[in-house]
Amino acid sequence: MRKFLAFGAIAASFCTHSLHAATTVAPLTAHDLQGMPGKEGAMLTVDYGPGESDPIHRHNASVFVYVLKGSVIMQVKDGMPVTLKEGQTFFEGPNDVHLVGRNASQTEPARFLAFFVKDKTAPFVFPAH
Repeated sequence: MRKFLAFGAIAASFCTHSLHAATTVAPLTAHDLQGMPGKEGAMLTVDYGPGESDPIHRHNASVFVYVLKGSVIMQVKDGMPVTLKEGQTFFEGPNDVHLVGRNASQTEPARFLAFFVKDKTAPFVFPAH
C-alpha cells in the first residue's frame, strides 16, 4: 500500500507540474523490476480534454504509449509528428525530448495508457533544456 501511495504522489506531481491544468493523470500500478536493481515499471493513464496538450518535456525513462480512446499527436525531437488512433502505439526513449503531445481533436476527448521503465527515484517528467 505504501508503494501505491508514493506512486500516487508522484503521478499527482506529474499532473500538476507538467500538463495542462485540465489534463487528468491516473496512476494504475508501480512495481520493482526483478533483475534490474533500482528500476521500476509504472503504468498510468492520461486523459486529454478537447484541444489539450502537454508542454515540451522529457521523461528520462523508456515510455510505451497505447491509445485507448480518440486520437493523439506525438512527436519527439528529430522525429516526425504522428497522429495515433485507438489501438496504436508510440515509444519515447530515455533521452528523447517530447516536443508534441496533444489531443488531435478540438471536440472529443482522448485517453492513452503509458508504461514507464525508469529509475525508482526519478520523477516521471523533467523540463526539457
